[in-house]
Formats: sequence, C-alpha cells, structure tokens
Amino acid sequence: MSYDKHIAALIMAAGRGSRMKAFEGNKTLLPLVPGESPYQGSRPILLQILQSLPSGPKILVVNHRKEDIVSATRHTGLFYCDQPELNGTGGALLAARSLLETLQYRHLIITMGDVPLVKPSTYLALIDRLKDHAMVVLGFTPREKKRYGVLETRGDRVRRIIEWTYWSQFPRNKQAALQVCNSGIYAARKTELLQYLTVLASRPHVVTKDIAGKPTRFNEYFITDLVEIMHEAGSAIGYGLAEEEEEVMGVDDLSALLRAQASFAAQKT
Repeated sequence: MSYDKHIAALIMAAGRGSRMKAFEGNKTLLPLVPGESPYQGSRPILLQILQSLPSGPKILVVNHRKEDIVSATRHTGLFYCDQPELNGTGGALLAARSLLETLQYRHLIITMGDVPLVKPSTYLALIDRLKDHAMVVLGFTPREKKRYGVLETRGDRVRRIIEWTYWSQFPRNKQAALQVCNSGIYAARKTELLQYLTVLASRPHVVTKDIAGKPTRFNEYFITDLVEIMHEAGSAIGYGLAEEEEEVMGVDDLSALLRAQASFAAQKT
C-alpha cells in the first residue's frame, strides 16, 4: 500500500503471561509451528505479527525477558521501549510517549504481542476508517461474550468500552444490546492521540496489590479510558469488525496456543 510508510505500530509485549503454565519465557516468542512440544518450535508469534503489520516504524514495548525479545528481533529494525512498571495498556502508551512524539508517521496501530492471526487487511481497514474518525477500535462479535469488554455504540461511533465487571450487572435487555466486543486493538491519528495522552496520564486508577506480602499502592492506566476521554472531548471514535472471533484471539494459555498453532497450520495448507 502506498501509505504504509505513514503508519507506525506499537506492539505491547511487556507482560509475563502468567496463565501460560510451565513456560517461563515471554509468550510472544512462543512458536506457531510446534516442534517437540507446543512450547518449542519455529515461527514465533511476535515475528508473525510484525510481518502482518504495515511496513512503517514499529515500537515494541518490553519488560519481561526483554533480552530474549531483543535477541529474537534485532534484525527487524524495531524501536524498543521499556515499560518499567506493568501498569496497564495505557501505561504502555505513556512509556512510549517520547518515541510516539518523535517518530515520523500519521497514523498509529496499537496491538498486542499475542494476537498472531490478525490479517494485514484487518489492520489496514482500521487505518482506512481514520479518514472519518480520530481513533478506531477493532471489535468482534463472538458466539458468547464471556468476560470481554463491550463497545457502547451509537451509529458508527463508540461512546465507551464497558468492562465485564460493570456490564454483567446491567439488566438482561441492556446486556443483549451490547453485541460488539473489544479486541484490544486500535488505530489512531497521531495528532489527536498525543493530545489526549496528557489527559490519560492525569487520570490513573489507584490500585492496591500484595507485593512480597506487603500491600502496595500504584497507578494503572488503560486505553479503554482513553477512548472515553476522547469521546467526551468531542473526538469521533469509530470501530471496525474482525471477520471472526478466532482472528483476534489472544494466546494467553496452553489451549489458546494449541488453537493458534492449528489455525496457522490450516492457513498454510
């Protein structure tokens, strides 16, 4: 595509992936082609994602097993950004803020390091929607909403993203009206995104977690909050739909890894 060079991407790969039992590495390096075990093989998830993204500059947000990721991707021309504190998806954006400000691009794709089945055409379709919207959310319509966040929409616009904790308390008729779920993948115009990062940074969620047996308070930030902040300020937030639920599946446990490996093999036959 002629506009690929104007598209940057930020890939979140900082987390440990605690639900991937019996695996201590960074889950973005798990193989799509298994070998002696599902955890050993070739074609790392992260390299598949990088190949599927447009050819512009790419920022990889890292923390857990950073050295392994850098070793596996040093030939790809990535920009690396440390997220020293695992403080949410919005925290990843804030950690990369200086790079987001200085790199040359018009549009940014924000994706995760564990979604290997997203098609190149799906990413580009999000960019196309930025003609009419400051930010776009990639949604999907699953058979069951499970505990996914859902999009509250009006027409072609997203008003907010509602997490399961809240929408599960809604009356059944209101729950039934919320059909589009959030994949956690976004696209945004550079100018508007940077404008509202300052607001996001000023609105942390203060949480308390037990660390080494001691209750510790710290701030978390979420891209879902950024969506609501931008909507409330009058920016147009749109959405697109993945063709099927499996395309946006995150590889967060062994069963998901096995499904991703099977799907990847099926695509190659």
